[in-house]
Amino acid sequence: MNASDSLKVDLYELTMAAGYFQNKVDLRATFELSCHTMPENRSFLVACGLEQVVEYILNLRFTDEDVAFLKDLPVFRYVKGGFFDYLKNFKFSGDVCAMPEGEIFFAREPVLQVEAPIIEAQILETYLLSLANVESSVATKAARVVAAARADGIARGVIDFGSRRAHGPEAGVLAARAAYLAGCVGTSNVYAGKRFGIPVYGTMAHSWVEAFDGEQEAFERHHAVFPENTVLLVDTYDTVGCVRKIVSMPLKAHLKGIRLDSGDLKILSKKVRGVLNKAGLPHVKILASGNLNEYKIAGLVKAGAPIDSFGVGTDMVTSRDCPALDLTYKLVQVREKDGTIKYKAKSSPRKETIPGKKQVFRHFADKEMFQKDVIGLATEKAPEGARALLHPVIRDGKLAAPLPSLETVRQRVTEGLGKLPSGFKDIYKSRTGKTEYTPAISKLMAEPCPSRHSSAQGGVGRDSDLAKPASELNPYE
Repeated sequence: MNASDSLKVDLYELTMAAGYFQNKVDLRATFELSCHTMPENRSFLVACGLEQVVEYILNLRFTDEDVAFLKDLPVFRYVKGGFFDYLKNFKFSGDVCAMPEGEIFFAREPVLQVEAPIIEAQILETYLLSLANVESSVATKAARVVAAARADGIARGVIDFGSRRAHGPEAGVLAARAAYLAGCVGTSNVYAGKRFGIPVYGTMAHSWVEAFDGEQEAFERHHAVFPENTVLLVDTYDTVGCVRKIVSMPLKAHLKGIRLDSGDLKILSKKVRGVLNKAGLPHVKILASGNLNEYKIAGLVKAGAPIDSFGVGTDMVTSRDCPALDLTYKLVQVREKDGTIKYKAKSSPRKETIPGKKQVFRHFADKEMFQKDVIGLATEKAPEGARALLHPVIRDGKLAAPLPSLETVRQRVTEGLGKLPSGFKDIYKSRTGKTEYTPAISKLMAEPCPSRHSSAQGGVGRDSDLAKPASELNPYE
């Protein structure tokens, strides 16, 4: 995290924080991040970005330069100096629970919970939503693309080629990470390889071929520099004619693959495969790219196109058909100084939220296949045979346990998708996951707002929190 990340928030997070501070609003709040509605063309979502969320929360600080900038904004003219001193000493002291990264989730299920003094929890909203949106959107899209490439049971690789079309360089890096976790074999983004240990791939651009007097010279020059990694782009001029040239060149003995980037990929891949096989090069792989998505790939696989791997760019890195999830970060309960819990929810049309700090219980049918999710209060125990999905990640401002490796998360995605019935993985039809509510949640949802509340003995908060003196929870003292 960069020091300047502290100001990458919407202004109202900081004006509300100043308001909480100046009014001495002494509440311990629980906010939940969830997807309010499922996109029309998605049957599941992949939770992604938790590692970056944790990094942000644990390292969030306001520098003197950040605070000086805020003090000069007209909106803060009447804010007292104590608030700016508070920001200079800011350090998150609360708790975070979350679904493990790579978990499959559905609409209205809390993916992440923040429980902290309300001023701390409020400041996090913008950055958390941004991270969760870009990574979960791309991970979900990538899972669909990877599934399409392997629809007939053959393990074809998918490579992220999308950095140049991402919504900014950092989005490209995070998208590369999300795509890899969702099953892609690697990325063209070099920094993502360095930062996350993701395998990196690359061939050449048309400009390389055009820079020389002919394709033969361009390929020979490339091979001289990369004798063990010769993958040639063959569609700059005449695709099939180019491959015929290549199989007559000495470098064919070391050729690893060719890339098709335009034209009718089904017809061209079959013709090119024929030329390669006839020349005794059945081991040379065919990589296809060029405005691909899960639908085009599914069509190529169904048509029997002899393509070994796919490079997918714009559609995957931007999740073009669903570029933003309906993610929300909403207040669901507060604990007052005397320990009273008050449940909070919106009741406005089409923006209704579910009150109370919650847990998601996943139920399985025969052979460990997904059956349904049940949303209950966090204090409820998991029903027999069900699995609770939310787990502690940060406790009292410190990491609760080491975060899993990328390979572990990658495996979780694979296992989670494997437990979904086939209907959920149909890219042409949407299917809604079955989500139910426990009687306790249903009762809360039926009660009028804002009368939803319970005493501290109701056990909604952490037991350790309920035992803390209010002064230990009060950021103003």
